[in-house]
Amino acid sequence: MSGAATSTSPFAAPGFRGLMAYRLLTILSYQIVAVTVGWHVYELTRDPWALGLIGLAEVLPYFCVAPFAGYLVDHLPRRKLGAVACAGLAATAGVLTAIAAGGIPVHAGGIAQAWPIYAAIVLTGAVRAFLGPVYNALFARVLSRALFTRGASIGSVVFQLGLVLGPALGGLIVGWAGKTAAYAVSLLLALGASVAIARLHVTEPPLLLQRAPVFASIREGLRFVFGHQILLAALALDMFAVLFGGAVALLPAFIKEILHYGPEGLGILRAAPALGAVVVGLWLARHPPERNAGRILLFAVAGFGLCIIGFGLSTHFWLSALLLLGSGLCDGVSVVLRSTILQLATPDEMRGRVSAINGIFIGSSNELGAFYAGTMARLLGLVPAVVFGGCMTLGVVATTARLAPRLRRLDLRELH
Repeated sequence: MSGAATSTSPFAAPGFRGLMAYRLLTILSYQIVAVTVGWHVYELTRDPWALGLIGLAEVLPYFCVAPFAGYLVDHLPRRKLGAVACAGLAATAGVLTAIAAGGIPVHAGGIAQAWPIYAAIVLTGAVRAFLGPVYNALFARVLSRALFTRGASIGSVVFQLGLVLGPALGGLIVGWAGKTAAYAVSLLLALGASVAIARLHVTEPPLLLQRAPVFASIREGLRFVFGHQILLAALALDMFAVLFGGAVALLPAFIKEILHYGPEGLGILRAAPALGAVVVGLWLARHPPERNAGRILLFAVAGFGLCIIGFGLSTHFWLSALLLLGSGLCDGVSVVLRSTILQLATPDEMRGRVSAINGIFIGSSNELGAFYAGTMARLLGLVPAVVFGGCMTLGVVATTARLAPRLRRLDLRELH
């Protein structure tokens, strides 16, 4: 594994630093678009369900592309695929810039009037299917296995830092300079990410001369995941928790209807969970969890559900922000442990496919959660929808603890 760090710091590997730059820039680009699109669509429609449709517009192409993205990552140069995916993010931001600037007409009214925005988000879903598998596959090439837990913690910090800075920047730019400027900044960040991944210092595994048929290869990845109780339980736990606890998708409606703030407040609330995850990620990077990892994971996801319930009941802006911060602290623990389990349990030749399956479980759950939250908000109202989702998350934790005893008893040293 060329380029793996030999010291106790992952940053001793030049490839790791470049990979973190790629990760941060892609997340910043994506998050600025996410917060701006949410504001843009709600401004046009005044309909919470329209916010849920943003998630649906992204997740459908993601589902269709992700299995094939994993196959391609396992069989083609990973850096080139990452650079092409980043160029796709830039193209999405370019289309949205044109829409916001008036080059592509969009008028206030019902959901149908916002169709060009949804069409642009479809492209985001397709290219985003490559970003996670590329990152996870290259992660294992720049670090030794002994540094996976520390590296996963740092990767989580970088990821969550992007989730803090991206929404905050998006909200501030929309508030001060408008939607066009926010989309344009996202475009520049996506181009920067494409350069970072293309120039990454890392050796890639030799390309396979004999490639398995596409669908047979995808089935092999699925059999591996569904036959590994600990990995499957960790992915399912995170997926359903995010699916039911998707309060973030409703933040534009909460800001306008309940908390009465502007786009700056939206940026603060979207950044709060990520800020909590950054704090816990920094702690875990210095104190990597290994003992009782399964129980810690279950308690963290339960804490996430309780924070979501509290947020749904809050009517004060800063209390809401504090509860979202708490949800981020809990979610940060879950992300680090799930990422470590994924890296330790997966053979190198299957990282692309397993990571793509992980993306279907985890990445798509954010968008499905957004659609679920928007639908439930229309059926039940904003507050009941969020509270019900938090209660469902607690039910998921209890069910997982009962059905996956190996996860409940997990010690990470078993996977080394």
